[in-house]
Amino acid sequence: MATPPSAYACLVGQRIRAIRRQKGLSLQEVEAASAQEFKASVLGAYERGERVISVPRLQRLAGLYTVPVNQLLPPNADVAPATSTAVDGAAPAGDRRGSSDKVTFDLARFREVEDAQLEMVFRYLQTIMLQRQDFNGRVLTIRGDDIRAIAGLFGVEPSELARRLDDQHLRVRARADMSVATSA
Repeated sequence: MATPPSAYACLVGQRIRAIRRQKGLSLQEVEAASAQEFKASVLGAYERGERVISVPRLQRLAGLYTVPVNQLLPPNADVAPATSTAVDGAAPAGDRRGSSDKVTFDLARFREVEDAQLEMVFRYLQTIMLQRQDFNGRVLTIRGDDIRAIAGLFGVEPSELARRLDDQHLRVRARADMSVATSA
């Protein structure tokens, strides 16, 4: 049985709110960033499911949040939203795989680099963000196994890829990592 329109509006509102919160924005900040196109009170009504957002406005809101439009829609209209949906930048519980050698990337820095191979790495990271529904846009942490896979695609050793990423300041280095690097 399909979700009734009012329930669907609530599901859309939940997604809109989750993405806004991941971006670290208040309703008032969205209003200001949109040059008052999205009034805080109206956006709040969308988020509560009290108002239905039009498709053109949904598209403009997605542009403002820099996420694909489909990410502002519930994953399936016939099913209640999964409880493991990422909120506030956290990965869904099912995506937390144990791997001790994780790598964190500075996504903002990736946008500044002009290197065709590293742009492919960025596209790979964007795919992971979509799968996780993680749109904080600042950093992304992946497993070391993913780095080995990427290095394999380029035909280089993981250490060589890591060195290239470090040369471009694309990895966020942990303090323990830094102390090892400086003592070596």
